[in-house]
Amino acid sequence: MKLRLYILFLVCCSGVNPGFSQPGPSLIMTPSGVRTIQENRGKAPLFDQTLSELVIRVDQAMSEGIDVPVPKDLAGGYTHERHKSNFFLLQEVGILFQITGDEKYALFIKETLFAYRKMYPTLGLHPEERSYARGKIFWQCLNDANWLVYVSQSYDCIYGWLTEAEREELNNELFRPMADFLSVETPQFFNRIHNHSTWGNAAVGMIGLVMNDSELVERALYGAGTTSLSTTAEDNDGARIKTNDEMGFLAQIDHAFSPDGYYTEGPYYQRYAMYPFLIFAQALHNKRPDLGIFQYRDGVLLKGVYALLNQTNSAGEFFPINDAQKGMSWLSRELTTAVSMAYYYDDRNPSLLSIIEKQERVPLNQTGMSAALAIAGGKSQPFLKKSVELRDGAKGNEGAIGILRANSNEDQVTLVMKYAKHGMGHGHFDELAICSYFNDKEVLADYGAARWVNIELKDGGGYLKENKTWAKQTIAHNTLVVDSKSQFNANVRKADEYHPRPYLFDVNNPDVQVMSAIDTNSYQGVTMHRTVVLIKNESFENPVMLDLFKVTTSEVHDLDLPFYFDGELLKTNVKLTPENEVSVLGDKYGYQHLWKQAMSKGEKVLKGTWFNEEVFYSITTTSSDEDEVIMGLLGANDPNFNLRREQPLILRRPNVTNTLFASTVEVHGHYSPVTERPINSHSKVESVEVLLNDDCYSVVSFTAINGASWTYAMCSSDSSGETKHKLKLKDQKLEWVGPFMLTFNKINKSKNDK
Repeated sequence: MKLRLYILFLVCCSGVNPGFSQPGPSLIMTPSGVRTIQENRGKAPLFDQTLSELVIRVDQAMSEGIDVPVPKDLAGGYTHERHKSNFFLLQEVGILFQITGDEKYALFIKETLFAYRKMYPTLGLHPEERSYARGKIFWQCLNDANWLVYVSQSYDCIYGWLTEAEREELNNELFRPMADFLSVETPQFFNRIHNHSTWGNAAVGMIGLVMNDSELVERALYGAGTTSLSTTAEDNDGARIKTNDEMGFLAQIDHAFSPDGYYTEGPYYQRYAMYPFLIFAQALHNKRPDLGIFQYRDGVLLKGVYALLNQTNSAGEFFPINDAQKGMSWLSRELTTAVSMAYYYDDRNPSLLSIIEKQERVPLNQTGMSAALAIAGGKSQPFLKKSVELRDGAKGNEGAIGILRANSNEDQVTLVMKYAKHGMGHGHFDELAICSYFNDKEVLADYGAARWVNIELKDGGGYLKENKTWAKQTIAHNTLVVDSKSQFNANVRKADEYHPRPYLFDVNNPDVQVMSAIDTNSYQGVTMHRTVVLIKNESFENPVMLDLFKVTTSEVHDLDLPFYFDGELLKTNVKLTPENEVSVLGDKYGYQHLWKQAMSKGEKVLKGTWFNEEVFYSITTTSSDEDEVIMGLLGANDPNFNLRREQPLILRRPNVTNTLFASTVEVHGHYSPVTERPINSHSKVESVEVLLNDDCYSVVSFTAINGASWTYAMCSSDSSGETKHKLKLKDQKLEWVGPFMLTFNKINKSKNDK
């Protein structure tokens, strides 16, 4: 009896359930982690709530039985969605087996895995031929890798519980063949720098760790050998096969992240890729501590979590940079894992706990328990997002994403500018594009991607053809279009070779924040220099944006600068004449999708106000008699109604060489449909004027209706903080030190009294 009790004691302490023939799990769940969870159940309400909800959901799913259908569908179809729900379920069942010790969970995993073992050897490539790398269980290898990343965690949870014969059969007939298929048999999927390959590397590496297969682990870390494929693999996601020293999981970390943790494909795909990056890293941390994976490249994986959190609006929704579905946020399952891991492995930063509280769940492992216990102990602090410049490129020298914020997280005004790399196959031709937010409401909107993710009704849930013909094109963004053509003539390979040059990012003064970048490659012979300034002043209810878009060229060009807005246009100071016969604006580069609703000749100053979600917005911009103002509407040449009916106000400046677009954008007022009382519904900016624009300097002024005025001077040829500048204008002399100056001219008393 004493011997039996002693054995039982050892088993319990090791986190291994009775009946196990080998030690407990070692990837994400570990014996010590299971022990911590069991010792603290009832002490961490958020963990307990997550666990109880999972038990109910899993038990219900298990009661419906096991279904492993022969694959035939694209995303959104039954077989696709069933296999997808299977891998999520298997991972969750493995967690419950480890925490509860109930063998019904282990039996369910075993029976499901043997159903896949029976089916897998009979499968050829998936019958749908859309992908550049077709899978077997799914229409693309990417989803097969998703399956293996999640199922390897489940397999790890029962590995010691299975008999040796059962393990050998599953290893040899299911998991090793699948790992070989995803790697050596599909190098165009496995050996490149791309989120697809990250999933593939993680899948092969994690199952290798479970099976103690060192060959698979090395293959995952360093790539699947050599390949003769060195050109671009064209597909909906686009990316190129890399050279031999740029293969494998470590190469993904080396090349896909900047030193600031920015991921070159943009935040939407960084969110998606962070799960395999971090979950494989956690497994390596537990089984290959010699790699020091969380310290690799100065801890760039954990920096990536912070970079993601900073690329969100006040509701935690990611900025729609490059291909992105709007509404994706830090509430996603990937970020639920990522934030708790960042808390656990990065010195227990208490500000992360406030985000975990908003997520309202934690991962059911040691990282989640640690966060839940800290929250229960009252350690949570607010996560304050600040203005930040996130560099792009492996060395941090290939452009950046700039983010300016005012008013912290309350009535927050946020400005975002892309002057980073193109973003590979998921990139858009939108250098120097901006978007902006008032709290979680878009002020100047970015379209994101043309796709209904996993909605089979819309072309199988994949990218729509309009993603290339519209969403990626330059005219779909708030940036300059030259001669009605997209940047780099919409050539991805060419765009990937270049990036804008960050010129200035100065947020030392919270009342005057500036970001500025220069692009010389998007259009041959054209230099574009955009500067955005966020200004706080008592004359304005909310911080006002000043936007300067400087264009320098020796040849004559036609220029279009669109501003996309959501809501209803209330008023402009020019008469927009509706077109009797509505026509499209062009025949390619996205113009074919824009209806020309109305147009007008410009005035000295163009003003427009619109209304959206109970708030008023206004734009005031310099114009001239030669300029045209076009009211566009998205939806032309869209037979399947794939595009949202969004609208831009386009300022067209024909036949010009050097020029400067100067604009202000305001957020103001409020209107409730209940009280029917408009408050502060009018723009506070009366005029904007360009005082000087030459090769070295740009000077603009804007005046408020109360008589207050501002002069902003910018040196476009020297960004040094020590250079002294002197300018003599017809009415004033300007002297300053550094690249820019903003002067505030006192309110004209007589006008104010009036």
